[in-house]
Amino acid sequence: MLQLLSRVFHFWAPTFKWGINIANVVDISTKPAETVSYPQQAALAGTGLIWARYSTIITPKNWNQFGVSISMFATAAYQLSRKIQ
Repeated sequence: MLQLLSRVFHFWAPTFKWGINIANVVDISTKPAETVSYPQQAALAGTGLIWARYSTIITPKNWNQFGVSISMFATAAYQLSRKIQ
């Protein structure tokens, strides 16, 4: 039972996280940089890096989690760079 739950979470959790990345990409193209939240984007960038590292340490490696986390870091970092400029 534990192995089944592990596989379910290894697939669905990162899959639903792609929705956050899609929302961030939509915000990049539709919202002005002044409306970007520093704390929110910093949190997204930080958790992206943390979970990307974690997904390569666990067994089995979760490449879906790695991809979504790196993507989350990239979109958040871009949002922060827009805000800083």
